[in-house]
Amino acid sequence: MNRVLFGLLLWQAFPAFAQSGARERGSSAIVMFLIFVGATLAITWWAAGRTKTAKDFYSAGGGITGFQNGLAIAGDFMSAASFLGITALVYKQGYDGLIYAIGFLVGWPIIMFLMSERLRNLGRYTFADVAAYRFSQTPIRVFSAVAGLSVVLLYLIAQMVGAGALIQTLFGLSFELAVVIVGVLIIAYVTFGGMLATSWVQIIKAVLLLTGASCMAFGTLYLVGFSFDTLFKTAVDQHSKGMAIMYVGGLVSDPISAISLGIALMFGTAGLPHILMRFFTVPDAKEARKSVFYATGFIGYFYILTFIIGMGAVAFILGNPAYFNADGSMIGGDNMPAVHLAHALGGDLFLGFISAVAFATILAVVAGLTLAGAAAISHDLYANVINKQAGDRQEVLVSRVATVVLGLLAVLLGILFQKQNVAFMVGLAFTIAASATFPVLIMSMFWQRMTTRGALLGGWAGLLTATGMVILGPAVWVQVLGHDTAVVPYSNPALFSVSIAFLGIWAGSVLDHSKRATNERALFEAQFIRSQTGIGAEGASH
Repeated sequence: MNRVLFGLLLWQAFPAFAQSGARERGSSAIVMFLIFVGATLAITWWAAGRTKTAKDFYSAGGGITGFQNGLAIAGDFMSAASFLGITALVYKQGYDGLIYAIGFLVGWPIIMFLMSERLRNLGRYTFADVAAYRFSQTPIRVFSAVAGLSVVLLYLIAQMVGAGALIQTLFGLSFELAVVIVGVLIIAYVTFGGMLATSWVQIIKAVLLLTGASCMAFGTLYLVGFSFDTLFKTAVDQHSKGMAIMYVGGLVSDPISAISLGIALMFGTAGLPHILMRFFTVPDAKEARKSVFYATGFIGYFYILTFIIGMGAVAFILGNPAYFNADGSMIGGDNMPAVHLAHALGGDLFLGFISAVAFATILAVVAGLTLAGAAAISHDLYANVINKQAGDRQEVLVSRVATVVLGLLAVLLGILFQKQNVAFMVGLAFTIAASATFPVLIMSMFWQRMTTRGALLGGWAGLLTATGMVILGPAVWVQVLGHDTAVVPYSNPALFSVSIAFLGIWAGSVLDHSKRATNERALFEAQFIRSQTGIGAEGASH
């Protein structure tokens, strides 16, 4: 039945792309796009027949190996913002453009050394399983679901708007049709294939992205005789800032903003629901640790490539009239240096490949986000709060309905926010993850005296503070709402919101002398044993 519905859904949507895109773009991009989409849909068809239970749907039955999961995590994490955005930042700012790459990367040791093993041993399908392990299930899961969905929806809006703009530029489709195509494909991947299909979409995307970025980087180095001195000298000569692109400090100037940005990127990475969910797809804690090891290597290598690609774009794209409009603006927008460099290096064929890779990047990230959002609704809210007697079949059904709703909502919000500057949404998503998800999760695993009251006080305080300060800050209050000056002078409030979250957890816990708090502290030893061995009670719901 799944496969029949899956085929009908795609039969309705697929011809629209094929007809519209082919009229506007060269054949190479279209062909490579169709090859990728065809391969991933075949995987989804295969996965649909193997996704029967809740464990299959949420965690691919726990049958993904550490190496495969490392590739899938890399595919989930390396978004279009990383590929196009960071290369564009390097293109504009030089070394300063690496600040985001470094911030994203340094969050991985936290996940590897502090969290991966305990996550796998304590949880089943979502990070809320871990956060609520020894606490009152209903309030913790409601908070975790709200925080997780907040991150997912903000990230989804930014990805969908970026997807629409990118596909509109690369394939000549209307913005609305581009967003609808992404929405239909994501609903198909997640609804029918669950985590198994999503994982393999992410694995394929990671391989394609790493291959494409490697070809671009080595192609750039080939043109300069594999000499970084020549590459940097050429870039300095081309760039209007000259030697200034080889120094740092121009992108984030004051210490508070720099520290806040670093905290948001580092702790936010360790609190993203769609990334944390991937640790439940492996069979044991050993494979979970391998996952992070491989993912860190792939992601670190990728960010090295983005720097070379960004500098290559300065050296070989800047000043080339073929890639600029008459008014001096870059064709396709400011985030297109990597795409234009692909054309300069390999012509239309390589441009088509990189275009398809960029599209695959968006699909893989949105698929992971949608699945995480659906799991928060079906597993955390429905199965553990609304209907605690729900069986596997009911839970999976609710998850599939939630996937369709989230997919349609993502399409609608993507179209509504088309004309808006949504860059702040990615920053807000990381800030909320750092201020709400991460503090509650990490403290629940490592601090014996933490209680339900402390988790709720700190978690909600971090979530509300982060949201309020971003809205009152320059990114929203001035750039979006049009006020002259911001109420909060900092675009990145994570230094304050994360501190408030940890303070709230501490204060709420040490001041809690209730009988429930005493029981929760006593349960820490059993939680610790299970976190180290994977042996013990599944959870301490009370």
